[in-house]
Amino acid sequence: MKNELQETECATWVPVVRVEELPPGSFTRISHEGIDIAVFNQEGEFYAIGDTCTHAEASLTDGDFYEDMRGWVVECPLHGSQFDVKTGEAVSLPATGNVGKYRTKVEDGVVYVDPVPIIPRDE
Repeated sequence: MKNELQETECATWVPVVRVEELPPGSFTRISHEGIDIAVFNQEGEFYAIGDTCTHAEASLTDGDFYEDMRGWVVECPLHGSQFDVKTGEAVSLPATGNVGKYRTKVEDGVVYVDPVPIIPRDE
């Protein structure tokens, strides 16, 4: 428990958007120090994953975000690979691996992302 508290206290939280500007079912992309991060509002819960597909290096936020039989996914616009927005894990081919997962929080009506991944991108 102590380690979790220390990690939280050391986090560099980056403001993304006001909650009302990212309604349920929508998403946005931020760039922080050369890292592109996709932020999703899935029915009022905010999730952040890496924005670059592990297969073809395309921006996931140029694709579609929807619910299917596996849950909420974002689909790469180039070859249709899908990623779970809660975990960053590829759930369909041709992509494999994880695009990276980031912590989010909401404070005073603003969505924040910690740009240090809690699950690193698979290289």
